[in-house]
Amino acid sequence: MTLEQKIGQFFFPAVFINDTEENIQATEKLIREHHIGGLTFFHSRASAATNYESKKPIVYNDDSYERLKSLIVRYQKCTSTPLLMSIDAEWGLAMRVEKTPQYPYAITLGALPESQLHLVYEVGKQIGLDLKSAGIHYNLAPLADINNNPNNPVIGYRSFGENKEKVAHFAVEYLRGMNDVGVLGCLKHFPGHGNTNVDSHLGLPILEESLDELLDNELYPFIEGIKHQVDSIMIGHLAVPSLNDGKNTSATLSKAIIQDLLRKKLQYKGLVISDALNMHSVSKLYDTKGELEWEAFNAGNDVLCFAENVPEGIQEILKNASLERIDASYNRIMYCKKKVGLLDAKSKIDSQLDFKTASLLNTRIAQNSITTIKNSNNNQLALDASKKEKLAVLSIYKNTENVFSKTITDAIKAKSFSIENANEIHSKNFNGIETIIIALFVPKAKPMQNFEIEDRILKLLSELFETKKCILYLFGNPYALQVIPNLASAKGITQVYQDFKEFQETAAQLLLNNAATQGSLPVAIKGI
Repeated sequence: MTLEQKIGQFFFPAVFINDTEENIQATEKLIREHHIGGLTFFHSRASAATNYESKKPIVYNDDSYERLKSLIVRYQKCTSTPLLMSIDAEWGLAMRVEKTPQYPYAITLGALPESQLHLVYEVGKQIGLDLKSAGIHYNLAPLADINNNPNNPVIGYRSFGENKEKVAHFAVEYLRGMNDVGVLGCLKHFPGHGNTNVDSHLGLPILEESLDELLDNELYPFIEGIKHQVDSIMIGHLAVPSLNDGKNTSATLSKAIIQDLLRKKLQYKGLVISDALNMHSVSKLYDTKGELEWEAFNAGNDVLCFAENVPEGIQEILKNASLERIDASYNRIMYCKKKVGLLDAKSKIDSQLDFKTASLLNTRIAQNSITTIKNSNNNQLALDASKKEKLAVLSIYKNTENVFSKTITDAIKAKSFSIENANEIHSKNFNGIETIIIALFVPKAKPMQNFEIEDRILKLLSELFETKKCILYLFGNPYALQVIPNLASAKGITQVYQDFKEFQETAAQLLLNNAATQGSLPVAIKGI
């Protein structure tokens, strides 16, 4: 390769599965003319981070998976050096591609006991196989962030929890599962995005910790990952003044954080990838096209993710970088391509999506992660009310046909109610009901606007806790418990984490069979 072609390998621009033919041809031209190293796939332009401002509706496409596969074949035909295809698939291809297997969020896996660590390995393995079936060999996952800030707007449910050892162990097993089927992994967001309350898609989070504090907590999972030869580490768009002479410089653009801390102090020799360079915490810093890409490379990143100015960035690096620095990054990228077999002329895709194995795995995770928070003999309470025909199951944000409600009402006598939005509250009459099993299907995983639980729903819950014997099952982010008023008055509380049918079925059976749950909360919840 020429020097310019080598530099092209550092660029992983974003591509969109549901793009126009015009956009696709523009990407093909970029591949042919600039010898880029890889691509990072997103569902659509509306679903990418830029949608935070545009608020364009996301149009779903049941053919996205087949379209993804065909696009990968098409893009690979444009280059003489195979592209390393990457994607964010923290909980599976379903994070970006509809009608594909979805696995539990990291916070759900974090509820598993350490004795079930093998299930985290299996999740990594199955996600790896799903990615390979589409032609993707690089998963920008998992998070190594320790979720020690309940107000974090962007990490939360994507982290394994707040215990540094558990986060480290689970992240390493997830990586090992992917590696064992030939897929690269990535620990993110170095040096740790957990203790922040700013979304780095929109602004620059600032970590106030000292180096010693970081080494003792935030950096611990990354250090463990380095010990286990993690393929790549993603640098987060967050500032750590204590590491930058007091300056609020994004880690992505900081030699002190990447070269001095990560490379020299922590002795990391693998691939370093930037977080998406279109994110507003860095994308608006430079007026000249290509300058951001150069500064990110100069700081120590090997891969420039979501680079928006490829031709200009290549020229800036060509003009400013040393031959030694270019070769170092180029060799790391080519090593990764070789590791996953992309440089092998005989490499082929032979795996397929396996929905059955995914479902069985999700059931096993449900059986070991569902967590009892408060138990006043929930089973007996429900059975006693059922015998007196004074039991009800109330589903909030789902209709009465959901698996949890149906499983219970098929087994014991209970009335079934649903409230799919706050406007339906006035039509519900709970007179004559003594005990209510409440299934709260939390609308959103992120904490903004109380997880989008409507105020009138919260008020209703508070009133029901006061006037009825209530057993609450929360399907969603456990931090949502913190926004529910009068929670102490509930007779029973069970945290179910996911609304998958496997989790609904398992939660119902555990209640009906009066069986003990195995999970534990991976984060501290105020008020319980």
